[in-house]
Amino acid sequence: MSTGSDTPGGAEVGYGDAIREAFIYLLTQHREVFAIGQGLWSPWYVGNTMLDLDKLFGKERVIDTPVSELACTGAAVGAALCGYRPIVIHPRMDFMILAADQIINQAAKWHHMLGGQAKVPLTVRAIINRGGEQGAQHSQALHSWFAHIPGLRVVMPASVADARDLLVSSVLCDDPVMYIDDRWLYDRRAVLPPIAERPLAAEGPRVARSGTHVTLVGAGYSAWLCEQAADILAARDIDAEVIDVRILNPFDPAPIVRSVARTGRLCVVDGGWRNAGWAGEVIASVCEAVEPGALKARPRRVTLPHAPAPTSRALEDVYYPDARSVADAALASMTGRGTA
Repeated sequence: MSTGSDTPGGAEVGYGDAIREAFIYLLTQHREVFAIGQGLWSPWYVGNTMLDLDKLFGKERVIDTPVSELACTGAAVGAALCGYRPIVIHPRMDFMILAADQIINQAAKWHHMLGGQAKVPLTVRAIINRGGEQGAQHSQALHSWFAHIPGLRVVMPASVADARDLLVSSVLCDDPVMYIDDRWLYDRRAVLPPIAERPLAAEGPRVARSGTHVTLVGAGYSAWLCEQAADILAARDIDAEVIDVRILNPFDPAPIVRSVARTGRLCVVDGGWRNAGWAGEVIASVCEAVEPGALKARPRRVTLPHAPAPTSRALEDVYYPDARSVADAALASMTGRGTA
């Protein structure tokens, strides 16, 4: 089934607007879909991504809950078991930890524990909201935690198109899905085609930019950093291939392996910490699969320092990687300088 968006033909839309388009499509086309979470009736709490949806679809389908992450997630799990397709929204991924039991011990397990007889078509929308001197309890990207869990699909859109289309695919999937969007991407803009429903199981890593000298890999905001770093490298006649992971669980490393087999160099960018982090998983998957001698240089990781996020703006500027630090890591892999 296809339908046009509510955006005038040919007009650019922002990443946040694209998420809102997905909500409008889902709530219009699928009566079993509803949204539940904190701050959904607020004009600022979840940015512009759900603006006025309660007015368009009613407060019985866009439900603003009391401040209990566990309760609203548990209610959504129960609704999913009863045939609905709920989207539970956590405006800060940090506080979603309070609902970890419902996500990990309940939603991710029922299909397996009941021999496939139960479906949990639940989408958990987890928003990463960093910077702005918010401090350590409001700045975490915990995707690697949840990508570790079998039975839970994990999606991280980087492009404007994926912000819309992967949300649609997530909600229409019969498995529990964690859809992770990042407020630092909300200013991205693009012209989008009409919505087309696609099965989430068919989605995987995508080559966002072709290249021959080095492979840059990221998910979510980190993928965008890779694209910006590729522009910096191009100015130095270095042709970087950028791979947007998109789907962290289940993870298909094959497109990355094929790229590294051509370029011989790998730099993985991650918005989480290095220790037991997602970047290490990507590197391990590639090293297990490429032929001995295929790598021309040691793989590189660009991650957060192994410390909680600072509150000072000056320290934030040092703490968070930017496109230049990604380009520098890629250059180091070309020249053999620096540490892995």
